[in-house]
Amino acid sequence: MEVEKKETKATDSGVSMWRQVHENVQIVAIALGLALLIRSFIAEPRYIPSVSMLPTLEVGDRVVVEKISYNFRAPAPGEIVVFDPPPELQRYGYRKDQAFIKRVIGTPGQTIAIQDRKVYLNNQPLEENYIAEPAAYRWGPEAVPDDRVFVMGDNRNNSNDSHVWGFLPKKHIIGRAIFRFWPLDRIGFLQN
Repeated sequence: MEVEKKETKATDSGVSMWRQVHENVQIVAIALGLALLIRSFIAEPRYIPSVSMLPTLEVGDRVVVEKISYNFRAPAPGEIVVFDPPPELQRYGYRKDQAFIKRVIGTPGQTIAIQDRKVYLNNQPLEENYIAEPAAYRWGPEAVPDDRVFVMGDNRNNSNDSHVWGFLPKKHIIGRAIFRFWPLDRIGFLQN
């Protein structure tokens, strides 16, 4: 009788252990599936690798890029977008999956000009309290075509942006940067 009880306890504990392992594997699989789903369709973290968005974003900052809003509306001037390089940038040697981050300055139908160290949107100078320094070059005036946006880095004189390679097709936009989560002393929402 005692031998049977010991064998039953050993069998029960073995079944219980395998049941726990199976449940843990299911939980991990569900968590990974949700993480992949969220990253693919809702939001993802991104690392800032260059100085092109100084002073707004510094090298090493990490931001959350939300991917939903542009399914329901167009990008707006002032928003910071992350995008895959368009063919014009790929001709400069950038990979298709090498994401860029810039600020939207103009949208379809708007006219952009850069002159006298100011950016003009529809012949009105922009108030740009977020830039490192005024642009030291001229560009335009030119109207933004349909299904494209004009983007610039906040570090105007050290940014590979639309003034170099042209208008960004909207289909290349991954999403908009909305929140800096690293470094902790600069955590917070990004201004548009």
